[in-house]
Amino acid sequence: MKKNITFLGAGSIAEAILSGIVNAEIIEKENIFVTNRSNQQRLEYLEEKYGVTTVQNKEMAIRSADILILAMKPYDLHESLQGLKGFIHKGQLIISILAGISTDTITKELEMASPVIRVMPNTSAMIGHSATALSKGQHASEEHLRIAEELFKTIGTTTLVKEDDMHIVTAIAGSGPAYFYYMVEAMVKAAVESGFDQQIAKELITQTIKGAGEMLQQSDDSPSTLRQKITSPNGTTEAGINVLEQNHFQRIVMDCVNKAKERSKELGKN
Repeated sequence: MKKNITFLGAGSIAEAILSGIVNAEIIEKENIFVTNRSNQQRLEYLEEKYGVTTVQNKEMAIRSADILILAMKPYDLHESLQGLKGFIHKGQLIISILAGISTDTITKELEMASPVIRVMPNTSAMIGHSATALSKGQHASEEHLRIAEELFKTIGTTTLVKEDDMHIVTAIAGSGPAYFYYMVEAMVKAAVESGFDQQIAKELITQTIKGAGEMLQQSDDSPSTLRQKITSPNGTTEAGINVLEQNHFQRIVMDCVNKAKERSKELGKN
């Protein structure tokens, strides 16, 4: 892809996307620019690790870009764009990874009919396994969407969704990895408390999660059916599942997802 791409923001999710793009070699390193508000040390780290160009001269980085990736904190959007929108022009594709922020909000902030694609990846982009959802704004064309898909397929799978569904996507895919990491923390703690080696426990649990993910992907059975198939009457799995049911595990997970969804909506309103 012969494009210049500029990241406005250099946080962990920006690095995850950057890593995937660099590893896939879809864009030459010298055509990738990264800038942030003021953290020069962070920029130096990214330049050294990935070989991209990091700049504090935002005007040059923005004017020369074919694609701008908005990767600042959502609540920094207004302040950031107020100082930068004079450098942005209509010929650029704007890709936003800002949780909760609609494409219409970005268009209004820019005060021009810019093509905006809203994207929700997750940090598994760092290893090429992100579950990324995309939706296009009213001024974006199918060609703009194709470019965004090509870009984000370098870091995992892509799924097109309606923009109204982006809040729930944020809750289940954007935040989703953290929920699984949290559960693994608890499983490792239980193993260690039983006198088991921590590293071996992590290895076993990690492979178990990978295997369960592959089963979900390859099997025609529903998650419920897959669970029932390994839950023998009066067996060890049933004993564990009973504790989860007694403590309303599914309700807790649903509340977790709903709370994350509502927070995504709040970020948009703010």
